[in-house]
Amino acid sequence: MLQAAVVANSNVTRFCIFALLGMLLLPASAEIRVMDDAGQPVILEKPAQRIVSLAPHVTELLFAAGAGGAVVGVTEFSDYPESARSLAQVGGGGGLDLEAIIALQPDLVVAWQSGNPRGQVERLQSLGVTVFFSEPRRLQDVPATLQRLGRLAGTESVAAAQADSFNHRYIELRDKYSSRPKVSVFYQIWDQPLMTLNGEHLFSDVVRLCGGENVFNTLPTLAPQIDIEAVLQANPDVIVIAADANDSPLLAAWQRWPKLSAVKQGHVYAMQREQLVRHSPRILDGAERLCILLDAVRM
Repeated sequence: MLQAAVVANSNVTRFCIFALLGMLLLPASAEIRVMDDAGQPVILEKPAQRIVSLAPHVTELLFAAGAGGAVVGVTEFSDYPESARSLAQVGGGGGLDLEAIIALQPDLVVAWQSGNPRGQVERLQSLGVTVFFSEPRRLQDVPATLQRLGRLAGTESVAAAQADSFNHRYIELRDKYSSRPKVSVFYQIWDQPLMTLNGEHLFSDVVRLCGGENVFNTLPTLAPQIDIEAVLQANPDVIVIAADANDSPLLAAWQRWPKLSAVKQGHVYAMQREQLVRHSPRILDGAERLCILLDAVRM
């Protein structure tokens, strides 16, 4: 019996040694790690199950990446997809409701780097909330963000499929339009005061995709205020107005400047605001429409 006990103990010892060696050979941690658009590592111990979105484009990206079922809170104007409308709202243009966000007990908050109050987001971080900063500036940032969000939410396969679909459509539009003769474009995002977007904004990448050029590419501010004299001097071939519902007054206002090439040739158009500035897969819908408009100018 003593011999049997020794053998049993020996077997247990060997099992423990093998188990320990197995643990040593495994990765030190099964954590999920990605880099956000602020260049900071975002680390989760397991896929996020309660996610708060702090921008409409983030909401769309999360749903497209397959993580919609984990989204528990959104900000104002998160109106796509339809199911996002019924989620708890945690802020908007006037700022974030930090108490509402904390009450939702998120294991991940996805913030808009240039669109959310930095101090409020930093306050969330100081309370131990994990934050991923989103700031797509190029069309190719959209599929890259989809894949990172899919990784954080454990929905990699859905995110990868959506990213592939986006890339395929992007390549088709690029190959068809980007090398065609340049068309100069002025994009009006607001009328009073008159405002536009510079070359760092995603919109300018959409224009380049269509073989166009943003006439205010070089301005230093992302969303600069300009005057009518600057538009008259730039004399764009096309004017595109960001509109919501009734765009007639916005279109009619440009008829006061008949010497502008865009006005003279009848190339003043209105497009729904989110079609060209919301950093989500749907931006290619707006891009395709813009490409068709610019192509008509070339004829």
